[in-house]
Amino acid sequence: MEISSCPICNLSVPSLELQRHANEHFDDEDYSRDFEFARIISIAPPSPPPIAENSLKCWPSSSRCDAKTTDCSGNIDAEKYASLVLSQNKEKFYKVEGNLMTMLRKCLELEWGNSSSILCGHIDHFQSTEWDIGWGCGWRNIQMLSSHLLSQREEAKQVLYGGSGFVPNIGSVQRWLELAWEKGFDTLGSNEFDQKIHGKRNWIGTVECAALLRSFGLRACIVDFVDKDCELDTSVACVGFGKRKISQIYGPMDSFLSKGKVDLSPRVSSGNEGCKQVDGLTEWVWNYFRGNNASISSGNNRVAISEKTPLYFQHDGHSRTIVGIQVKHQKNGKKQYNLLIFDPSEKTRNLEESLRNNVGWQRLIKRGAHTLRKSMYQVRTCSAQCCYLSRRNVVKMVTFWFLFQLCYVDPGIARGQELEKLKIIRGTRHEF
Repeated sequence: MEISSCPICNLSVPSLELQRHANEHFDDEDYSRDFEFARIISIAPPSPPPIAENSLKCWPSSSRCDAKTTDCSGNIDAEKYASLVLSQNKEKFYKVEGNLMTMLRKCLELEWGNSSSILCGHIDHFQSTEWDIGWGCGWRNIQMLSSHLLSQREEAKQVLYGGSGFVPNIGSVQRWLELAWEKGFDTLGSNEFDQKIHGKRNWIGTVECAALLRSFGLRACIVDFVDKDCELDTSVACVGFGKRKISQIYGPMDSFLSKGKVDLSPRVSSGNEGCKQVDGLTEWVWNYFRGNNASISSGNNRVAISEKTPLYFQHDGHSRTIVGIQVKHQKNGKKQYNLLIFDPSEKTRNLEESLRNNVGWQRLIKRGAHTLRKSMYQVRTCSAQCCYLSRRNVVKMVTFWFLFQLCYVDPGIARGQELEKLKIIRGTRHEF
């Protein structure tokens, strides 16, 4: 009997049986893939009973409904969800041995002076690459926030990105955002991107971050820090929206969004006004990380760990991630706040080296009031309060003027009616 060697496993088998034996290897592989696919479908959120056609209602701002993937109530085919879980790719990033946050804590404890600091838990730094410099900061901040949720909150790990347990790359995150839009999260905002963002180099912000995370049931929240001199003009054509009576915008993001249609001449404001606004922001951040822990106060370079998530921080055409805050208690009784920030534009290796050697890390991570410019910028939100000029100039949208915007995630998983309510993105407004 003639014997042949299997090209897959090198097992010696009769030549007449070689083809059948080799095909069995691929049959096993297909079976495993099908089994995993069936498992994902089984844990996908169940679709509710069919709704009568005449009872379907679309969001007022929705431009279309794709019958192949979703009905107007936002129900998504489970196979599409499962396919995305299987096809998503893990982001490759520089993993710091010893944890950046652990090293940051040690450096803060060794600093000279009377100060107190509060840090979030573990978070990985995701830096921009040559591929996404200039437009990818928002996506990198989503990845940083995701790394914290995956490592610190078990309930989030079970649902985030289909329970994959890892941070996907930008392309995969873009697909998850498209799926969130199809489910009905931030329908109005999705129209600004024509419901498609995968493979594009669009700027995104806190609203897209919130819509993405909410689609998994996470309680993502937005805080708007607004110029108190904003005036609402309810006579504009877009019902339920207002317009600030100013024809100027500020920062590179505004220039990008306005396509040159708006006057970009600089606005002059007093230094005192800017300090007041930044102080309001830093005090809010301190109280946020402090939470209900009233024991965190002054003294001896104390560093506490907060249970709060990092903050996605949008400002002046750029976004970064706030991982903590420090307050220095001066001799005159005043407090000097420093935001502790991970910036996607910084190299992770540079952060690691500076923290490990305790040299120069302040320049890379600390941001005091003097570094947060007062520059006003226009940023979109999809609440009944504000959003930016339509790219296609089809609908008369709303202008509102923000100094800063933050996104964070409260504990727990939303379901049922609470999840439905999360589809409309509304921010908490703080005036200065």
